[in-house]
Amino acid sequence: MMSRRSVLRAAALSLGAPMISHRRFSLFAQSHTEYSMRTLDLVRRSTVIDMLGLLTLNYRKLAVWETDPGRFRQADFLRLKDSGITVFHPAVGYITGDIHKESLRDIVGWNAFIAAHREQFERIEAVADFKRAKTLGKIGILVGQQNSAHFRTVADVDRFYDLGQRVSQLTYRGNRIGGGSSDPRDNGLTSYGVQIVERMNEVGMAVDVSHCGDRTTMDAIEASEKPVLITHSNCRALVPGSARCKTDEAITHMAAKGGVMGITMVRSFVRAAGPVTIDHVLDHVDYLTKLVGVEHVGIGSDVDLDGRDVLVQPARKFDLDGMDYARKIYDLTEGLVNRNYSNQSIELILGGNFERVFSDAWAA
Repeated sequence: MMSRRSVLRAAALSLGAPMISHRRFSLFAQSHTEYSMRTLDLVRRSTVIDMLGLLTLNYRKLAVWETDPGRFRQADFLRLKDSGITVFHPAVGYITGDIHKESLRDIVGWNAFIAAHREQFERIEAVADFKRAKTLGKIGILVGQQNSAHFRTVADVDRFYDLGQRVSQLTYRGNRIGGGSSDPRDNGLTSYGVQIVERMNEVGMAVDVSHCGDRTTMDAIEASEKPVLITHSNCRALVPGSARCKTDEAITHMAAKGGVMGITMVRSFVRAAGPVTIDHVLDHVDYLTKLVGVEHVGIGSDVDLDGRDVLVQPARKFDLDGMDYARKIYDLTEGLVNRNYSNQSIELILGGNFERVFSDAWAA
């Protein structure tokens, strides 16, 4: 049987990087960043769940992978594996055109992609699938949508559940269900929205309120008999001008119902101005932990392994300063270690909390 040291040594070598002395390792090519053995061990043994983790933000490339799965290469898979992420929730939010048609096309595309790469990917449809993906060394894909406008009727919840959807964000912008965080006015969850939440509870599809307006967020948590997720948001107390970040009231209400909130790594949701680094992301973890407890903290990075700025070259930055998103899980874990979080708490943040909440949200 290999020792833990041997396993970590092998992990370092498999990534093509030399082992560094003093029990620290440099895992990534062309990077001098070193990680403690404790960090490597935590990532290695954890089922790391990114509740808004994108395989790629290059949607043209993704469309090619879905329509011609053979174009997805082993090198693409190994890069995803090397990130340390076990399960990706690559949800997108369709907001124009025929949203039902586009959402259907997206889920059918994921189904075809997973079917074509069964040796590499595991569909996450039940709680046992998290462990199966980890044990088999596969990457888990948890299918979801960021706008529930594709639910034209309550019966559509059942139809999309049968196709494999297990998470649905109620609103991206305002729709028949409720208000979005960017709307000038949020009138709250509608009567139709209540029916959708009730049906999602009944079939076992998790309710996500990340982009919901404040009133819709509170109404949805109140209406749901199951825990409600905030898959990707941050704490408004630390970014007062951001309507996309959640209030203390919403976070406390979510936690009281057993929910979990994924902390994002998108610059404007981390800090209003100035340098924005992984340390400021950790500040949100600290704040959330002190407010409601570490049992309600998770990851929802809202970015792929390349970052947003490289792809779109925006006028304003979306990415954190000095951040290589391919190693974001290792940087986050090292930061949690340095801030004296226990191993148990770190494992909960990396994925244990989301795995637990799905056992409740998906229960019949």
